[in-house]
Amino acid sequence: MKKNYRKTLLACYLAFITQAICANFAPLLFLKFHSDYQISLGQIALIPTAFFLTQLLVDVFCARFVDSIGYRKSTVASELLSGLGLAGLAFIPDLFADPFIGILICVIIYAIGSGLIEVLGSPIVEACPFEHKDAVMSLLHSFYCWGCVGVILLSTLFFTAFGIEHWKWLACIWALIPLYNIFNFASCPIEHLTEKGEGKTIRALFKLPIFWLAILLMVCAGASELAMAQWASAFTEAALGFTKTIGDLAGPCLFAVAMGICRVIYGKFGPRMNLTRFMIGSSILCLCCYLLASLSKNPILGLAGCVCCGFSVGLMWPGTISITSPRIPKGGTALFAFLAMAGDLGGAFGPSLIGTVTQQAGDNLQSGILAGSIFPTILILALILLTKKAKKTQQE
Repeated sequence: MKKNYRKTLLACYLAFITQAICANFAPLLFLKFHSDYQISLGQIALIPTAFFLTQLLVDVFCARFVDSIGYRKSTVASELLSGLGLAGLAFIPDLFADPFIGILICVIIYAIGSGLIEVLGSPIVEACPFEHKDAVMSLLHSFYCWGCVGVILLSTLFFTAFGIEHWKWLACIWALIPLYNIFNFASCPIEHLTEKGEGKTIRALFKLPIFWLAILLMVCAGASELAMAQWASAFTEAALGFTKTIGDLAGPCLFAVAMGICRVIYGKFGPRMNLTRFMIGSSILCLCCYLLASLSKNPILGLAGCVCCGFSVGLMWPGTISITSPRIPKGGTALFAFLAMAGDLGGAFGPSLIGTVTQQAGDNLQSGILAGSIFPTILILALILLTKKAKKTQQE
């Protein structure tokens, strides 16, 4: 029987949407948690920290153990944990005298699920016998963007129609997506990049110069993307004076739309393009967007720089994966796990740098964003170095 790899692709699409739900749903409820459970804003600030720290730990775990556990068991577990964690938000906090403990437990549960799919989604698709895998990879990662847009828009519509006090019902509704996807991963064909025992060891990866260059690319890709994305709402409110709701829609929502459009375009026309050149052009555009957002005195131009930055970073994360994988053919799951970990490190460090510089500059957010321009600058230099290294290898 011919294997239906389209079902595998569908499972990975829904998994990336699930990851977007896990990352973006709870932040929409921060003020609700604050008012309903009397949780301090300082404690609430620990929720995204716990989420991304858990994902980092899962990345490290996957590099060492996921091959022995197996892709299918790991992906089914990822969807089960994501669904249980999201649904648990509706009732677990009420079981504790301190509801914050319950919220944190749920966040850690679905962060484990999100971290597993972050590592496994890309190698599963990479192992499928699709043509033009870099284009397929770009389209796969676009579903994270559409998931971000969907969870912001649909949650906002739900709160407008039924009231935010009914958020627990919405948490259960979002949980249905990963719970349904369990059956897709349980039955779809799943291939491995390498046979058991044939993949490079972690020590062998560490000895490859191209591996460390890929890590640098992923750190800068994650930082370039999330530094602007995390501050997009605050920047929109500060620059244009919009309300919080409008700021979320005009800032991070449009940012995610632009990022998704870039990934869809490359997914459609990627076979006709040179991936490395496209990424260098995107990195230059990203640098220009950072400079426009940070130096422009016109708030409309500043917002344009913020939104266009979403388009410019769209291919950085999946593009780095597509560039690196064929250059380290026996990298296996460990390679993808370390790339995901590097992207998460950049995602944690980038927004933090902007926040620190902003505070030191007297709460001048534009100064913080200007400091963030260091990430696309390093990305440009690293990609040029990668191009020169590839040409030298071909000549030899």
